[in-house]
Amino acid sequence: MPVKKIITRRDFLRAGACITLGSFIGLPHGEGSPESGEGRSRVVLVRDRGVLDSKEQINRIALQDMLDGAVTALLDAPDPSSAWRRLVTSRDIVGIKTNVWPYLPTPAPLNEAVRKRLVEAGVRQENISADDRGVLRDPVFQRCTALINVRPMRTHHWSGLGTLLKNYIMFVPQPSRYHDNACERLGAIWQLPHVKGKTRLNILVMLTPLFHGTGPHHFSRQHTWPYCGLIVSQDPVAADATGARIIQARRDAFFGGDRPVTPLPRHIVAADTRFGLGNSRPERVELLRLGWQEDPYL
Repeated sequence: MPVKKIITRRDFLRAGACITLGSFIGLPHGEGSPESGEGRSRVVLVRDRGVLDSKEQINRIALQDMLDGAVTALLDAPDPSSAWRRLVTSRDIVGIKTNVWPYLPTPAPLNEAVRKRLVEAGVRQENISADDRGVLRDPVFQRCTALINVRPMRTHHWSGLGTLLKNYIMFVPQPSRYHDNACERLGAIWQLPHVKGKTRLNILVMLTPLFHGTGPHHFSRQHTWPYCGLIVSQDPVAADATGARIIQARRDAFFGGDRPVTPLPRHIVAADTRFGLGNSRPERVELLRLGWQEDPYL
């Protein structure tokens, strides 16, 4: 029996009120973010309880609706087609940067949903590729003019959190060079010539986030939960900071008290204050919430 969706088109197109986020517990902040620009960054958090069934299998229609609603609200567009045409043109060559970690990969239905909207916006099929570890060898990525960044949020042994910012580590030939100090220098990758200025959209997958892990390859279903969400923004820093607050709140609830992410995901704030890639501070994030609101952890 198909899963009943609880989000209507009206839910998606009606932007939620801007709310103030709580501090990211345990994450140090600088005095300001002078390189991030004067404006706030818009982030859309969309959730649909019906996107996962009882076995956590994805309802593709619900997932497409979530993506469409988020992108439409993000860009204040009248419909999904118009929104995607603001992101790409028929002349673009697009790399969809995924993540293939076997325990929690970028969902194939989400890659397909992104590809569908790119084609509808006029991008040719042969000018689209979804890849992770092979991006430096992928011929589409080698000549791409636009990037769509898509990955699940999870705890991470080296960086504290596996984030949208962290997802670009495969754009360098020796990723281990960026592991020092909890991967604090990840923002530098976004300034490399073959990456800089190309990212049109960031999608942080929060369907079943991993909120706790020990060791470089730890995974336990006990430490995931059906949050049934996507976080969408053109600012990867703001999207990651929002996801980090949700992860931290879930950890505190699960463990019954303050349980900071370890190591601290310093790369999120550094991407703001040091590399000027976006806004990490709560007061500089405009959060629009769409859909299911139960147990928001935010």
